[in-house]
Amino acid sequence: MRMKRVAAVAAVAGLSLAMVACGGDSDNETGGSGASGIIGKAESQKKLVIGVKADQPGLGLQTGNQYEGFDVEVAKIIAKGLGVEANNIEWKTTVSANREPFIQQGTVDLVIATYTINDERKQKISFAGPYFVAGQDLLVKADSTLAGPEALDGKTVCSVTGSTPAKRIQTDYPKAKLQQFDSYSKCLPLLENGQVDAVTTDDIILAGYAAQDQYAGKFKVVGKTFSDEPYGIGLKKEDKDGCEKINEILKASAADGSYKAAWDATLGKSGTAAPELDTAKLTNCGSV
Repeated sequence: MRMKRVAAVAAVAGLSLAMVACGGDSDNETGGSGASGIIGKAESQKKLVIGVKADQPGLGLQTGNQYEGFDVEVAKIIAKGLGVEANNIEWKTTVSANREPFIQQGTVDLVIATYTINDERKQKISFAGPYFVAGQDLLVKADSTLAGPEALDGKTVCSVTGSTPAKRIQTDYPKAKLQQFDSYSKCLPLLENGQVDAVTTDDIILAGYAAQDQYAGKFKVVGKTFSDEPYGIGLKKEDKDGCEKINEILKASAADGSYKAAWDATLGKSGTAAPELDTAKLTNCGSV
């Protein structure tokens, strides 16, 4: 009987050691200060995985192994504020439909990808920010007479599956014919060829596409926004401390000029002046 007890104790001890050895994934990362979540991982590993778009000129665009754009620069500001250098960021291409799953599953630590804050998404994840407020608009051919969303009845509109703009067309303009893809870049050749009448997403995204060399002079943004799209930084729902820390970093970036510098180096090249980062509107990280 004594030998059985000793064996049982040894087995339990071995199991405990195995459980400890299996720990330390990004969900439960704890830094030397005892912090957990995104703060703990940044502190202990000095690296982060950040989801960004790969096909949005001026915001998140991948060329080879490099990512560039305003969202990418904001990501670097956040990472630096958490103690992670830019060369220790692993960039992960995200599309609209996989942003919440990537966060929930731990595929990424943060998503900074023209990610509109809304109540439906806040049931699944948490948002810091907003760091920018865009507005939904329409991109049309340069000679189009389409003047706004009220003229979309019977028109074919292209957008992205799972995106807020696509859902708004479905609910608010149901007589429009909606075509959906996994990225906005797939809509542009269809617009150029006349297979769709308009592409819809946020105005600043559309402006970036219209400014690309291959489309210069071919498209125009209608300029009649019909929504407010507050862009947030997505992270795990339970990571309230991480969310609040990111908001602190955003406040600091507005004060020290790094936010404006990020804009000027990317979207500012279009001639659009940097917006003011309204720190009074940063989210309450504990609310849903």
